[in-house]
Order: sequence, then structure tokens, then C-alpha cells
Amino acid sequence: MSEKNINRRDFLKLAGTAAAVTAVSASGCGDAVKTGSIANTTTSVSQNIPTDKMTYRTNPKTGEKVSILGYGFMRLPTVTNVSARESNDDIDQETVNRLTDYALEHGLNLFDTSPAYCKGFSEHAMGIALSRHPRDKYYISTKLSTFSPQQWTYETSVGMYKNSLKELQTDHIDYLHLHGIGMTAFVDGKQLDGVESLHKRYIDNGVLDFLLKEREAGRIRNLGFSYHGDVKAFDYLVDHHDQYHWDFAMIQMNYVDWRYAKQINPGNTNAEYLYNRLTEKGIPVFVMEPILGGRLAKLPTHLQETLRTRRPESSVASWSFRWIATHPNILTILSGMTYMEHLQDNLSTLCPLDPCTDEEDAILQRVADEFVKFPLVPCTACQYCMPCPYGVDIPTTFTHYNKCVNEGYISVSTQDANFVEARRRFLIGYDRVVEPKRQAAHCIGCGVCQPHCPQNIRIPDKLRDINDYMEKLKQETL
Repeated sequence: MSEKNINRRDFLKLAGTAAAVTAVSASGCGDAVKTGSIANTTTSVSQNIPTDKMTYRTNPKTGEKVSILGYGFMRLPTVTNVSARESNDDIDQETVNRLTDYALEHGLNLFDTSPAYCKGFSEHAMGIALSRHPRDKYYISTKLSTFSPQQWTYETSVGMYKNSLKELQTDHIDYLHLHGIGMTAFVDGKQLDGVESLHKRYIDNGVLDFLLKEREAGRIRNLGFSYHGDVKAFDYLVDHHDQYHWDFAMIQMNYVDWRYAKQINPGNTNAEYLYNRLTEKGIPVFVMEPILGGRLAKLPTHLQETLRTRRPESSVASWSFRWIATHPNILTILSGMTYMEHLQDNLSTLCPLDPCTDEEDAILQRVADEFVKFPLVPCTACQYCMPCPYGVDIPTTFTHYNKCVNEGYISVSTQDANFVEARRRFLIGYDRVVEPKRQAAHCIGCGVCQPHCPQNIRIPDKLRDINDYMEKLKQETL
């Protein structure tokens, strides 16, 4: 197989193998964790979570009570106990059914998916799991995920929507998102900004008009959008709220992104701005990435201790969920819970919600101030950048680098007290989790990955920086 011409099937096989290796071996920077999880690790999870204490928010349009915790079907478990986001193995439907039943038993009633999740099988798995229960016991959230310009025709978009109804085994969708608003794209050699892409994907082709009619007919109960990237596209839709009457919008929000999203990555927008604009317009908010792709569950050790000193029985991840849910215009927080311990931790946090106090809010802002001092790559391992035409394992490279940063194993000088150990952990760990032929050194800077990144990471630049750092470690020339 040519490294340059690796196809998607080969990539998925390799990704599944790499994920399995990561799950059973140390990365070189601490203990291994379950690959594919969002790392909702917890100090202790009560096995006696109440079934009648879920926190609900009221949909102002319908009056429906929506659970503040939503189940994201983005990282479903597979039969090999690896997340379907990183593996090409079959989804473990029996486990998905069990997790769904447990969530419903404890009051969680909103389930979110997309035609693009889990290699295209997420909606099917959700349809099986939920159809075993009365339709009035849950709300379905899915998306029109037309990312590729080849999918931007009216016929393809409407076909995707109708297929979602079929896969989900339902005659209506409770919450339908225009997916990925703000993402840029290349069309005929020209890069379109977020507003231009928005018009070509949804407006100029008549797709949005079709969806508005579907809402009038009741087959879509609530119509909204998920925002990634170019803030001009976000502002355009919010400014046209009087025309489209958005029922909700989804943004990335947590206590770090609140004020530092733009500092972490210049292409992002601070959640404080996004939340306040939606609130001013009376548009309820869905939240994605509540723990920043797992990074707020795996804080640097001294920051974890800051939180555990205050609430020793609470998980590090629970702080972000409590902080988000304390904001009154949040309708639901989506969490991709691969394993039962993730689900139980989140349920124990929000059944019921113990709102953050002003003092705790101040603590989290100090944690955020410290967090952004670390040179992390803002990658959430969404895999949208993959496969790389030259075989580079982009997400795993970034994950390994971030893990070393979080655990204090990045050196700026050979004179650092822990340089020898940091060097060993970075280099040995990197070779363990990423095959040499798939490491950053093989990036040629072609930029194919760039327009697909919802975090707007300058991927070739970051890969080059990591490879330069690795070469300096090898030569001990920091």
C-alpha cells in the first residue's frame, strides 16, 4: 500500500489498530487510558444515582422538559471496546442499548447524533436503541452533515435528511441542526469563507427553504444550527433570526473557551460572545465539547489538585458540566459517553445540578488562566482531518504531545531538571502510539487537512513544530 495513496478503508483499519495499541500500552507520559473516550475520569462515582433527580430545562417554544445532560452518539463503543470514532470495528449494539436504557432510567431524554458520526453508523445504532422505547419518552437531535461540496445539491441534502428519518426509525426529528456553520471549504480551487459556504450549502440551493417547510409540517419540531469556525457566518444567522426563527443553536462552551477560545486558536470565537449573542436573541443553547475534547478532565496535576481540594469527591470533569449548567440559557449539554463510568459520572453530577457558586466560578477562571499558559494543540480528535494522503496520524500525534504537556514532560532547555525523563517519555511514548512512518516528519505541508478542521488549527504548522521539537530532543539541542 502506498503511503501517499492511503484510502479511507485502509486508514480506518490502521486507526483501529493504533487505537487498540494505545488502549493497552503506556503512552510514555503516564498510564494509558481507554482510547476513544472523552476521558470523563472520576475520583468516585456513586452507584446509587437517583432516578428522579435529573435537572431539566424548558424549551420556550414547545414547553417540553429537556434533560440538561444530552447523550452524544459520537463515540460509541465497538465490539473491541474501542470508540467507533477511532475504530472500523462494528458498533457494540448490545452495549449501546444498555447505555441508552440506563440513561433513560435516570431521566436523560435527549440523544444527539449525525449522519457523519461513527463512520456513518451512529444514526442506525441510535434508531435501534431508542425504538425499543415509547417515542414520547425521548427527543432525537441529528444534523444535516453536508460537509463536502459534492453533497451541496438540493437532491443530496434532502436525501440525507430523509435517510436520517429512516435510520432513526422515526417520522419526525425533534432537533435538526444545520451542521458545521462557519466551516470554510475549497470549491473549484477557491477557498470560500464561512458565509459563502453557508449560502452554497443551505440557502442558494433551496435546502433551508425545504427545512423550514418541514418544520411547518411538524416533521422537524425544532430547527437550529451548530457553529464551528468563521464567526461571520454565526453572526449572519443570528442577525437573521427574525427571518428564520431559530429554535436553538449549538456552540462549543466550557470555562476555558469562555474567554480563551480565541487565544488558544485565533480562528475560534470566545464562548462568552457566542452565548451572550444567543441569549440576547432568546435562542436556547446546546453545548458541545464541555470538557474540551477530554482536556478538562485531564488537567495538569497541580490544577487538578486545586479542584480536588475544594470538592474531593467530585471528578475533575464534573466542574465543567456544573459550570456550564449554571448558565440559565443552556438547554442541554452534549457529552459523548463511550463507557458506563462516563455516563454515571455525568448523571451523578447533574442529578440534580449543584450550581457553581461565585467562589467556584472564580476558582475555575484562575484554572483557565493557568491552563492557557501551556502550549497545547486545541485538537479534539474529531478525525475530520483524516485520512492524511501521506499517512500521517494527525490526531494521535497531537494527543501524545498534549498529554506530555499536561503531565509536565515538555522541556524548553537541556538544563531543565527533568529533561532526561521528559526526553525519554516523549520519544519512547511517541514511537509506541504512532508508527514511525505515520509520524509528523512525513507531513509535506500539502494542506489537504486544513479546511476540514473545525478548530481551525494550522495543522501543517503544528506538525512541523512537533517534529522540530522531536528532532531537537533526539539531538539534545534544545
